[in-house]
Amino acid sequence: MSHLFSTEMLPASDRIDAWQWNAQQICGDCRFQLPKASFNGAIEIRLVGGLRMTRFSSSPLSFWKWPSETANPDNRSCIVITQLAGNRRYVQNGHDVLLNPGDTTLIDSGRPWSSICGTECARLYLRVPRWMMESRLRLRDIPIAQRISGAGGVGAMLSRLSQSLYEEAERLKEEATTALDAYFQILAACIGRTEPCERRGPELRSRIQRFIDEHLADPGLGSAEIAAAADISVRHLHRLFANAGSTLGDCIRARRLEQCRNDLSDSRLTNKTITEIAFLWGFSDSAHFSRSFRRHFGTCPRTFRAQTVVKKRNYDRDRKATDFLRI
Repeated sequence: MSHLFSTEMLPASDRIDAWQWNAQQICGDCRFQLPKASFNGAIEIRLVGGLRMTRFSSSPLSFWKWPSETANPDNRSCIVITQLAGNRRYVQNGHDVLLNPGDTTLIDSGRPWSSICGTECARLYLRVPRWMMESRLRLRDIPIAQRISGAGGVGAMLSRLSQSLYEEAERLKEEATTALDAYFQILAACIGRTEPCERRGPELRSRIQRFIDEHLADPGLGSAEIAAAADISVRHLHRLFANAGSTLGDCIRARRLEQCRNDLSDSRLTNKTITEIAFLWGFSDSAHFSRSFRRHFGTCPRTFRAQTVVKKRNYDRDRKATDFLRI
């Protein structure tokens, strides 16, 4: 089965609208930025073993995609993109990758992403259900928007096989399953050659810490929400903290306690009770908060606040005395 759309036979004035309509039937909710000059483009869809391969070729264009799959995880997919001609940039979840002809990358259809190209270009999209990709690659943490170089080695083999799958789609028939098995085996080998996660470790940890700090006041803040925001699995999230000699729960608790201590020592917040401050920073049990505070700082919140008030009073008195002597 093959489905082809081309602007070639359309009047120039109708091409952009026709392209956008046809592209949105495939990509869903997305916004395009197209040149005002004459536009040309073609979209062809072929099925390989039940998986959809789409070849896009067009004049320069950019697009921004907002997924609808988030509402229904069963529809979530990975898109394996093989660049055929031109240089194109893909951006998702803070990662930015520039593909040259022959290069490959993976995009998560369940998250917003964008693509920019200033020249004529062509690319292949292979859409694979997320569960299938995880099963085939034996990975939960699929590297998103990471460049698989097609300059040589297994990356070049992957690019050539992707193009062969597309070109031979209608003739493969029973052999399609075997061909896809070979494709996923090579893709799995290439995944290990993308930019190592360790290189992104500091940036990833920093992004996770920022998200935690921004949501400390939410008593329901947990691993699933944090992992989703960082685009990693819950297992990988816990492993990151374990490698640093801590746990996610310890980190969240410590940050909340630090904020509580700051507020308890703030003279502008003396009208707030200790329980109010604790609840403000995500604690939901005052007794648990007091025990955690004592364990972390060596004193109970009430004593700490009282000592802080005395220290502040003494500091103000000494400063006034010093100012008086200077006069």
